[in-house]
Amino acid sequence: MGRRDPSHLVVGHLNKPHGTRGEFYVWPLTDHPERVFAPGVVLLLGEESDDEPNPDLPPLRVVSARPFQRGVLVQFGGVEDRNEAEMLRGRYLYQAIADVAPLEEGEVFYHQLLDMDVVTVGGERVGSIVEVFESAPADLLEVRGPRGLVMVPYRPEIVVAVDVEEGVMVIDPPEGLLDLHRAADSDAEHDPDDSDAADDAVSA
Repeated sequence: MGRRDPSHLVVGHLNKPHGTRGEFYVWPLTDHPERVFAPGVVLLLGEESDDEPNPDLPPLRVVSARPFQRGVLVQFGGVEDRNEAEMLRGRYLYQAIADVAPLEEGEVFYHQLLDMDVVTVGGERVGSIVEVFESAPADLLEVRGPRGLVMVPYRPEIVVAVDVEEGVMVIDPPEGLLDLHRAADSDAEHDPDDSDAADDAVSA
């Protein structure tokens, strides 16, 4: 695969301070927030534009965490009041991939899907995965290939096999799915003002 495997994974977003004692409302970007935000866990900080943690930003140690609405309220060591919390607002939380809980059988990390070749059970090449979008009821794979951009739902009845080592995904698409290609690329060529916005809108 063309991408270098990262040393850290994004596991949360510091959405906003909560209350006056330095507690944060964190939007979890992990399937296992109870592990990531357990007391004693050390997380690193980065900006939205960073691919890795920013070494100039201090590490944060989780003191306590509790579910709140659709996120988690987290108290970090050394963040004592709202003013200190405000200085960290909007940044992303990273965890070393070596510290991430092992995947269960059949699971893959999103970054392992990027650049993966997608073929049908009949052997037709659909293209390469360029982005993964979290969505309901199923995540969506954006695949670029001869048909243009195709959105493939990541569902067990469609995704038949995923070979991380070989960088290949086999799909059994329902009739008509691969004909629902996106024309966004051709439209963007005629509107130069859209090109930068499109780059900024998607983060790996």
